[in-house]
Formats: sequence, structure tokens, C-alpha cells
Amino acid sequence: MNKLIALVAVVTILVPIAIQAGEEGVKPAAPPITGTQALGLGPVKLGVLPAPPVPPDNPQTARKILLGKQLYFDTRLSKDNTISCATCHSPTMGWSDEGPTSKGIAGQRGGRRAPPASNSAYNPLQFWDGRSPSLEDQAKGPIQNPVEMGNTHAVMIRTVEDIPGYVEEFKTVFGTGPITIDQVAQAIAAFERTIVTTDSPFDRFALGDEASLTKLERRGLEIFNGKGRCTCCHWGPNFSDGRFHNLGTHPDMAKPDVGRYEVTKNPKDMGAFKTPTMRDVGLRPPYLHMGNEKTIEDVIVFYNKGGGLKDKNLDRMMIPLGLSKGEIDALVAFLERAMTSLNPEVANVKPIPASEMPQ
Repeated sequence: MNKLIALVAVVTILVPIAIQAGEEGVKPAAPPITGTQALGLGPVKLGVLPAPPVPPDNPQTARKILLGKQLYFDTRLSKDNTISCATCHSPTMGWSDEGPTSKGIAGQRGGRRAPPASNSAYNPLQFWDGRSPSLEDQAKGPIQNPVEMGNTHAVMIRTVEDIPGYVEEFKTVFGTGPITIDQVAQAIAAFERTIVTTDSPFDRFALGDEASLTKLERRGLEIFNGKGRCTCCHWGPNFSDGRFHNLGTHPDMAKPDVGRYEVTKNPKDMGAFKTPTMRDVGLRPPYLHMGNEKTIEDVIVFYNKGGGLKDKNLDRMMIPLGLSKGEIDALVAFLERAMTSLNPEVANVKPIPASEMPQ
């Protein structure tokens, strides 16, 4: 029975992921072992997660992944040499940042929390509002965002071209010719497809290890799948439906963030944001797209009240839950530990020191 409860949260997305991976122009990758071994990290134990899809025009290679890792951690891509991808998507902070919203050049604060880079390869769309259709497209955005890295693509490319070590690496990976923004984005995306966090206590439980979850965590899993209604949106092996929902997080703001509406202009998307993965959720407080809630318990209490009930566009799945204090405690226990990855080859990725960057 316990295994069945665990698998309810997994099996329902295996078919959607297979369909997504089988769409024209996208195919499942080989397990991302080659990339992590190339980084000296060892093999990834996928657990219940399938390999992430890879576009045919950007195949994974060990040298491309290594180049992408260097670019990911390199602050020289920003206007003032202070911000890298890893500044807001750090392996030491659950592949996000300290929040509540992200900080860019000159100490500027963005309006949203950095979503985790981990497992982002499984997202059909990128960013909280889904404005990018791929990791490659997403990687281009922060470079020229005036609040984030504050650069332009042209200036960033000139910076990279002035670094002999990068010129040689791009030549090895992409062949002769000028370095382009598409190549930079492809390399970063290739590295990000190796950031797969799995092999959590939940994964081990779903695969038959009864001892991997405590009694309290098992109760939390039952609530996650049942009374807590978490699987309305957080379902499948990556614990996200990849869709957009209005939780009513800021109905009283004078100028609230319109979320997905900015992309679609569909009134039904007003205030809706993408469902984040629950994997490693215990590693990256605070929570929600603005960092409104400081702890996992705070988030559950917010949901227990039915979210922001004043919002006229509130998602119809947001209703009061009637969870007791004990049920909330069990759900917190499940999310904080049982969903945390045990694969150290991803959790312990170290930033590349400036002295070891291409010179």
C-alpha cells in the first residue's frame, strides 16, 4: 500500500513526459552520465526521473557541458563583472538564491524569486511566466536584462572573444567561425541539462526501500496525495505540472505582477505563475515567486487558508484544506527531508574559481 501511495505521485506524469519528449524536434537524451563524468562528478542515479529531453540541434557532449559550466559560473558575462548565472542559481542554495527576490548588478532587486536551475530541463517552458520555450532561449535573457546582468549580447560576445582560453574552447566545441550568442546559450543549456536532482528518500521509497521514509514522512506523503491536494499541481517524478496558476499571493498590491498574462494577454492568465518542482524544496527558502513565505510551513498555512481568497482570478483549485497542526507537521516533514536529493554529484557542484576560468 505504501508503495502504491508513492507511485500515485509518479506514474501520472510518466506519459506526459514521454509525450513531451517525443514531440517533433525533441528527443529523450541518453542518461546524463557522460556530462557529469566529464566534470569529474561520477554517474547520476536517476531514480524515478527519466532522462531530460535534448533538442537535436544541441546534442550533449562532454566538452560542451564543461564549457557551459565555465560560462555558468563566469561573472565576466555581466556588465560590471559581478553577476553570473550561479549568483541567482547557486548549487549551495538549492540552485536558487537567498531571496526574497534576486539581486543583480549594482545591488538592484528584481521583482521575482530565482526559480531553481535544477531539473529545469524538464520544464516545457522557462521563467515563472513561461516566456521562453527552451533552456537555450532562457539563457540569453538574463545577460541583457538591465536589472540582472545588465549587459548586451554584443558586448558580452566581445568580452568572451578577448579571452584566448574561451576562443580555443569554442573552436573545439563549435568549430571555426565567430563566437555567437546562440553558441553561448547552447553551452549553458547543455550544462543545465546535467543538473538533475533525484535519488531522494522519496525516490528510494517509490523504488521499494520501505525504510527510506519515516512514519511521519509517510503520513506526509499520504496527505500530499490526498487531503493536502498538493498533487493537483505538483505531480509526477518532477512534482510539477508545468502549468500556470494564480494563488492570490498579492491581491492588495497597487501594481501586482501580472505573471503569465504578460505573455499570453489572456485574462484567464492574470496573476498566474508556473508550478515549481518540489524536489529539493527544503534547500531553497523563501518560497513562492516573490519569496513571500519564509518557510515550508508558512506556505502550507497559506494553502490551508485557500490562498489569497480576495483575488478575483484565484485558481479554482485553491480552496481551504482543513489541515490540522499534526497534518501540517507531517507534510512539512515529507517535503523538507524526503524530497531532498541524495546524489552528491549534483548537490556538491563547486563554483569554478576565477583563477581556473579560461584566461
